[in-house]
Amino acid sequence: MSFPWAKEYTPSHPAMVWLDEKLPLPRFVYNAIGAGYPVPRNLNYFWNFGVLAGFCLVIQLVTGIVLAMHYAANTGVAFDSTEHIMRDVNWGWLLRYMHANGASAFFVVVYAHIFRGFYFGSYKAPREMIWLLGVLIFLLMMATAFMGYVLPWGQMSFWGAKVITGLFGAIPVVGEPLQIWLLGGFAPDQAALNRFFSLHFLLPFVILGVVILHIWALHIPGSSNPTGVEVKTESDTVPFHPYYTAKDGVGLAVFLFLYFAMVFFAPNALGHPDNYIPANPMSTPAHIVPEWYFWPFYAILRAFTADFFIIPAKLMGVLAMFSAILVWFLLPWLDKSPVRSGTYRPTFKKFYWLLVIDVLVLGYCGGAPAAEPYVMISQIAAMYYFLHFFVVIPVVSAIEKPLPLPFSITEAVLGKDEAATVAPAE
Repeated sequence: MSFPWAKEYTPSHPAMVWLDEKLPLPRFVYNAIGAGYPVPRNLNYFWNFGVLAGFCLVIQLVTGIVLAMHYAANTGVAFDSTEHIMRDVNWGWLLRYMHANGASAFFVVVYAHIFRGFYFGSYKAPREMIWLLGVLIFLLMMATAFMGYVLPWGQMSFWGAKVITGLFGAIPVVGEPLQIWLLGGFAPDQAALNRFFSLHFLLPFVILGVVILHIWALHIPGSSNPTGVEVKTESDTVPFHPYYTAKDGVGLAVFLFLYFAMVFFAPNALGHPDNYIPANPMSTPAHIVPEWYFWPFYAILRAFTADFFIIPAKLMGVLAMFSAILVWFLLPWLDKSPVRSGTYRPTFKKFYWLLVIDVLVLGYCGGAPAAEPYVMISQIAAMYYFLHFFVVIPVVSAIEKPLPLPFSITEAVLGKDEAATVAPAE
């Protein structure tokens, strides 16, 4: 983002002058997160979640690299190597709990980041590319998390891998060969564990690369804001540092308090008991369920129980599960309202909260047994989910009468200056 009032980086020390000429890394940092990056002055704490997501990624990278030094990707000893990390490696228990709960924390933060974007219209022009890269990051996160869940090689790891990879078998003609190619065989075994481990180690670095593109794309139009009104004057902005580094610091402190409370006092609360049992291909768990952050999409998958003409129910479920995320790519063009922020869209706001409730219901049903009434509730909730994006959003954006927008960000923060609008006395 280039504003005429943005401060320029001017090094004074000879060493910094030389470095800036040869490798302008300090200038890059200054323009990215320093006083050289003007940011709308009205950002609230919902804008902290982007920084928190980046912090979660760093936690996962650092703990994951150290854990990989002690993990053995071998079906005969994978479960034991995980126990070895917990019992024999110095601070291994802490690293593993930080990594396992860090994945959940990462998804909590990213879900909050996504739904903030839904409400404040962060996907609208000129920020479509930021949004598209963000959805791509989410897809990569889901793939990485699934493969990581398989690595402990417990009961739920094995059967989760079998069920999820079995979904590819529903694809006509190429499904079964694709499933065998993914697994390296007819069932999860040594070849599958090797592949999942290598991809689980590689994909976080791919995510890091896409995150860099995401931030780069963000700096072209600049940050959105709660009003949805674009920056007009210098008074609409403040430098990112020190104002938002301090604000992000407060959010980070709260996050770390909650995160380490989970790590130290309830580290296994989000884990499934069956995954603390070594994998046994001859014993199927009574209730196969993925990690909690997959539950809404798992509920959509299980909502299809009958064939649709010549399309099998399993294939319909697979297509619907993937479409539930892929529809987000279309959101910038489905929502044609000229107003970005849900704060000034009263009808949209009601349907937004209905969507939030709908996703929570899907999440609850996804973690529940595949029985009634959960299946029927999943079907109703899945139907509304797609209606929201393909029907509600376009119709509401076409017929809704939004509230008046503030003239500028400054007016939204400080109020309208009535004295400036009154004509001077004769």
